[in-house]
Amino acid sequence: MTVVTLGVHIVDVLARPVESIPAGQDTHLVEQVRITAAGAAAGTAVDLARLGVPVASAGAVGDDELGDFLLMIMARHGVDVAGVARKSGEQTAASILPIRPDGGRPSFHVPGANLGFGLADFDPALVLGAELVHLGGMDATWSLHDPAFFALLDEARAGGTVVTMDLLSNMPDLMPAAKTFLPHLDYFLPNEEQALMITGAATVEEAATALLAEGPAAVLITLGAEGSLVATAEGASRVPALDIEVVDTTGCGDAYCAGFIAGLLDGRSVLDAARLGTAVAARVAGGLGSDAGLSDARGLLSGQ
Repeated sequence: MTVVTLGVHIVDVLARPVESIPAGQDTHLVEQVRITAAGAAAGTAVDLARLGVPVASAGAVGDDELGDFLLMIMARHGVDVAGVARKSGEQTAASILPIRPDGGRPSFHVPGANLGFGLADFDPALVLGAELVHLGGMDATWSLHDPAFFALLDEARAGGTVVTMDLLSNMPDLMPAAKTFLPHLDYFLPNEEQALMITGAATVEEAATALLAEGPAAVLITLGAEGSLVATAEGASRVPALDIEVVDTTGCGDAYCAGFIAGLLDGRSVLDAARLGTAVAARVAGGLGSDAGLSDARGLLSGQ
């Protein structure tokens, strides 16, 4: 496989537009409800498959109906899910997302089987044989905070594998452990809040400088409507967001990662790959769910 996405797998149930939670037993009618494959590994894998990139995913789900659905929908989109472990007696991670009219997305979340995903749940050859490994949500996969996993990443990189990482949460207590992965990465793609929390910096430019000092060749900090900051040893550049009508911001970070990865594999520069990530994220923001707007994404890749 060209890419392996390794980490968090979630089922999202989304409804829009939701202005308030009904009182008592009341019902509010909405325009749209969807259920999708999501999470920093599963969502990115689906987006990569939509872009035409061969991709396998590794993670953990429960032996429940939600796990059945998640694997089915990922496989239907073209993701190889043979590396996703089924955890007996555990629940598949899931989120309920009432999407506000402005695209905001409060959530109700159960982390489920993701918390126990560890080295014993996948074949190391999957990592060692990949052209690129994307770590999705290492802040929430506590069992991978393991020197043996870091050694596996280092072995893969020594053999030519590129390693990228995105995070899942904005929980301050999880950021110090996430920082331990930085010496084992080539590219780190946090959002603004995560970057500031990890570093304690006052600005994203200062945060990018501090993160680069930890080892990655480039740091790409997503800034929501402000686009992203792309920083390498040669300097930092801003990539503006596209001007679109936002429907739902769910999965935009995963889409940015997928576009960036696809761009790297296409031989583009870091900055040009970030521009492709921006375009893919804009497509997703224009619809409901983590894979919205990507039905013709292969054309997006070839046309960028």
